[in-house]
Amino acid sequence: MSSAASSPASTAAASSAVAPSSAAAASAPAAACAPVGAQRFSSLPDFTQLVAKVGPAVVNIRTTEKVRIQRGSIPGMNDDAMAELFRRFFGIPLPQGPRSGKTPNNKQPAPQDEEQNSGVGSGFIITPDGYIMTNAHVVDGADSIYVTLTDKREFKARLIGLDKRTDVALVKINASNLPVVALGDSNKLKVGEWVVAIGSPFGLDNTVTAGIVSAKGRDTGDYLPFIQTDVAVNPGNSGGPLLNMRGEVIGINSMIYSQTGGFMGISFAIPIDEVMRVADQLKKTGRVIRGRIGVAISEVTQDVAESLGLPKPQGALVRTVEPGGPADKAGLLGGDIILKFNGQSVDHATDLPRLVGETKPGTRATLSVWRKGAVRELHVVVAEMAPDKTTKADNSATPPDQAAPNKLGLVVSDLTDAQRKDLKVRNGVMVELATGPAAGAGIQQGDIILRIGDTDIVNAKQFAALVQGLDSKKLVAVLVRRGDATQFIPLRPSAAKK
Repeated sequence: MSSAASSPASTAAASSAVAPSSAAAASAPAAACAPVGAQRFSSLPDFTQLVAKVGPAVVNIRTTEKVRIQRGSIPGMNDDAMAELFRRFFGIPLPQGPRSGKTPNNKQPAPQDEEQNSGVGSGFIITPDGYIMTNAHVVDGADSIYVTLTDKREFKARLIGLDKRTDVALVKINASNLPVVALGDSNKLKVGEWVVAIGSPFGLDNTVTAGIVSAKGRDTGDYLPFIQTDVAVNPGNSGGPLLNMRGEVIGINSMIYSQTGGFMGISFAIPIDEVMRVADQLKKTGRVIRGRIGVAISEVTQDVAESLGLPKPQGALVRTVEPGGPADKAGLLGGDIILKFNGQSVDHATDLPRLVGETKPGTRATLSVWRKGAVRELHVVVAEMAPDKTTKADNSATPPDQAAPNKLGLVVSDLTDAQRKDLKVRNGVMVELATGPAAGAGIQQGDIILRIGDTDIVNAKQFAALVQGLDSKKLVAVLVRRGDATQFIPLRPSAAKK
């Protein structure tokens, strides 16, 4: 590097000095370069103080579930299979006694429940007396929840409540004088701003990663405009805090976009203002109360807007109206476009569920509707949405042939009479887990499988047998019900494992 290229200061010095000494000339580049290097270094963000301040309030969350185990037996093997195992590999008969799963009097010992780890996540303390925020999917279905602090103290936590629609949960430990996080304002967050995540990716406690805000208001859910970042978030980070450079929590890390299960540069966080609104209700009642009007909606495309005379594509297009529901009673029809709800603009279809959900049940609201080239106003009385049901692990109720995903990547359960009545279906099974082909096609937990090909699905046992016989070389049409919408999803069964 020449002295002239180092800085303007060196150029000025050279022009003002008629005959600089060799010593002065030799020292000029070093003197000129030093401030530039120092300036570049000081412009990088320093997260050390932030981590020291917030780190103690970030916790590791471990969940367990009870698994019924037959003492003395090998999981998945009955006595005949065990006898064959001993005969083939050890050349001896199956030993009789407590170790073989039978007592000396040949009676089978009673099965026992054992606690087994079922998941790991993160959380953060919001009050000194032990209220902790995390994701609903971290603790949902757990029989026990354990919280570990940075000082290695472990507490058994109590679930106060969770809300699956926003993926927010509130748990409580019996402790006092705990370190707490400071809450920020997610509305003031700017795209391009530095943010930091602290959590337990892959179970590694108090791991710190940093990045920037990539976008705001991402509509990836019915009730949440997510914060998108490029912060490295991996399995185990769920429930941990997303922090601004002031050390304030501005979101909960909730999900990632991934084709491999690992970080791929896109992660999503729930804005903290939404989180605390949900947390307040969970703390008071253990659940979140939301409004509903009983419609299925979709986005208004440019073509639809032009064909209907709308100035621009906006609003929520009503696809179906629940018979006898609030919208039906208000006179809403399929094909209507809802432009405003109680005076608030519905720019995108995803705006409507949030606006309605935040409205107190029993409220009389006004809908501005586009119908046949004109705007009409309808009045609807908002009803209450049915609360989420917290699922609990119950291995004894899981059919043996449904213990693992099948060729379609699905684990399903039978519908109860009450569920059929509530969902207004005569048949079908409920998706409990979607992996493989099903997950890749967008099938989710809670969806209802009504039909495979031309065969109506009656129960989980029939479903398992039908899927078992599917040809992995042929696509199969699966009729799926989600909410009020029903659609065929083509799936290619995976090849049977040998």
